[in-house]
Amino acid sequence: MPTPQGIRLCALSDLDDKAPLAVQIGDVPVVVVRIGDEVHALRDQCTHARMALSDGEVTSKGIECWMHGACFDLRTGVPTAPPAVEPVDVYLVRVEDGEVFVDPGTTVN
Repeated sequence: MPTPQGIRLCALSDLDDKAPLAVQIGDVPVVVVRIGDEVHALRDQCTHARMALSDGEVTSKGIECWMHGACFDLRTGVPTAPPAVEPVDVYLVRVEDGEVFVDPGTTVN
């Protein structure tokens, strides 16, 4: 599995458990989610309605779009609830020395 080159997203301490955080990297909107010791980064845009996923909630199915309830798996980006049918981009994350890094040019799906 490739390693992210390392654009800093945030400090690990900035992430509350199951609370989406919106981050902008150039023209790429990214949502960062921490669940316990795991940190996930996805494109912050629902593939159904193009709304910000960071405005939604993290559920047992993944991250849910607030508008129509489409839900995406945090690890794969695959929709876990309709109406979305296309996956959302998932980025490789690295946590080092309390900082969260990602390579927005490399997706894992």
